[in-house]
Amino acid sequence: MFPEGKQLGGAPANFAYHASQLGCNSFAVSAIGNDMLGYEIEEILSEKNVNSHINHLDFPTGTVQVTVDSEGIPSYEIKRNVAWDHIRFDDELKHLASKTSAVCFGSLAQRSETSRNSINQFLNAMSETGVYKIFDINLRQNFYNKAIIENSLQKSNILKLNDDELLVVTEMFGNSSDNLETNCQKLLLEFDLEIVILTCGTKGSYVFTKETTSFLETPKVQVADTVGAGDSFTAAFCVSLLDGKSISLAHEKAVEVSAFVCTKAGAMPNF
Repeated sequence: MFPEGKQLGGAPANFAYHASQLGCNSFAVSAIGNDMLGYEIEEILSEKNVNSHINHLDFPTGTVQVTVDSEGIPSYEIKRNVAWDHIRFDDELKHLASKTSAVCFGSLAQRSETSRNSINQFLNAMSETGVYKIFDINLRQNFYNKAIIENSLQKSNILKLNDDELLVVTEMFGNSSDNLETNCQKLLLEFDLEIVILTCGTKGSYVFTKETTSFLETPKVQVADTVGAGDSFTAAFCVSLLDGKSISLAHEKAVEVSAFVCTKAGAMPNF
């Protein structure tokens, strides 16, 4: 809910939308209430040609009150005990997981036991080889703890986070230093990750593997708002990997797409 009106959003839907725009057969997995907002969400996903697996539940559709400062940076007030806190894992979702080449999940939906269990079951139902399990950490308010973060890191092979989140995570696991690269390399090794993606706003972004480091500056653009830019970065990077691109080329595409999204209002502009 923006000052100027409502828009469909949320990291999983944003990721699915941008992956779809870039040519993937993507699905948004979530839950909505039996209310007008829920019906509107289904209509918008259909209009934007985003596939979905969505439960209809007797909980209100989730809403987030968004305020945006003079530099286009958003802050969020996320409502509690809403439909996406109660996502069910069923046979259809199990089948989808078995065919999934890449999944992106965060910490926010894991604030509730039901959705947390569903996310874990989905990850467990995926192939054990040749897939990407992207933990886009998305720390929001106080909806996370060390156990959730640690389990998610153990189940993923790609970690995406920003510089503020890096500070929280490294302090959480007692291995913080003043050097960003050192902190990211520690996470790579400690959790046997393939890739750590670190975004630092206007200061640029990094992609770390155990052997290589890629850094790209953030393009200077006229910012409308930054809502969804990080999700578009993750989606573009992921789709590039699925297309067989190198990490450096995937990084370049991610920077290009996220910069474009920053020039448009809302999280789901048309390319």
